[in-house]
Amino acid sequence: MRPDASTQFAALGDAQRLRLVERLAEAGEASISDLTGGAGVTRQAVTRHLKVLEGAGLVRGRIDGREHRWSLDEAGIAAAEAELDRLKAAWRTRLARLKLLVED
Repeated sequence: MRPDASTQFAALGDAQRLRLVERLAEAGEASISDLTGGAGVTRQAVTRHLKVLEGAGLVRGRIDGREHRWSLDEAGIAAAEAELDRLKAAWRTRLARLKLLVED
């Protein structure tokens, strides 16, 4: 079962996790070492953040020998994007109604 949007957005609400998602979007796939480099946080902290993102369905981890490699979960990212699109459409509708009321 895919996590709901509130779980995904809560996971993305942390600045460090959002940076990890951005780095994975750029890299495609990265190891803990790759993600820790220049981040100013420990490997353990990066691992904890990745586990939260994995639980939210936004990233996937796989083991490659002794290394754990991470990438974005395309279906999870697409689900979050679809929810944002739905919210955007709802707000546009509300704003259009408000505009009509104000202009009348």
